[in-house]
Amino acid sequence: MNKSKSGASIYLAVIFVILYAPIFYLVYYSFNSGGSMHGYEGFTLQYYGEVFQDARLLIIVLNTVIIALLSSAISTVLGVLGALAIRRVRSRRARNSLLSMNNVLIVSPDVIIGASFLILFTMAGIKLGFTSVLLSHIAFSVPIVVLMVLPKLQEMSPSLLDAARDLGANGWQVLTRVVVPFIKPGIFAGFFMALTYSLDDFAVTFFVTGNGFSTLSVEIYSRARQGISLSINALSTLIFLFTVLVVLGYYWLNRRSSKRLGMGVPK
Repeated sequence: MNKSKSGASIYLAVIFVILYAPIFYLVYYSFNSGGSMHGYEGFTLQYYGEVFQDARLLIIVLNTVIIALLSSAISTVLGVLGALAIRRVRSRRARNSLLSMNNVLIVSPDVIIGASFLILFTMAGIKLGFTSVLLSHIAFSVPIVVLMVLPKLQEMSPSLLDAARDLGANGWQVLTRVVVPFIKPGIFAGFFMALTYSLDDFAVTFFVTGNGFSTLSVEIYSRARQGISLSINALSTLIFLFTVLVVLGYYWLNRRSSKRLGMGVPK
């Protein structure tokens, strides 16, 4: 038993090293005064200064954050409504069909989704830019929110709803005072997952981004094609740290919510 546990620990350690070694390599050389990734000559914050002095890059960062927050908020609302609608479907076959259609956007290759959105926006006459990127991010984020919320809805006992109705609550009160507080961890999970996906997405955004508008992932790709620059390392490091903070924030909120539920504190 101990040997199997130690073997599993070693296996996990190797996997994490493989996954995180390139990231730490990138972070390490973002502080290299030598200007390359071949020999570390000294510590410097020069490239971080270049990032913050680049006005165009700061606008792109703002665009990325606005797109991520807006798409996450809208997709969370739509995803919660979609999960509630799927949960209310009585036919098991119809419910499974809806779930299958919901999962198509998650398992489909990003290249196919991006090309499909490009064709759709072109046919609809929607100019590629902020609107097209926002709509596409909402579209691929909604299924993620649905998958995060549905398990919490399935955990909820129907007796809670019946008790609320017996006490005189109308439909809106049942939704806002019983259902939403119960599924709040799933809502937070869906929002932060959608936020992370939006911040990290490249393939879909690359297809639907027009002239004059860009996001960080597309900008990093464009700069990397021009040659190695440690400002890309610095920018990627900042994005990585921001993503880590978002994930930690989600777990903190989820843990806090679980503790409150366990203590029976009214919300």
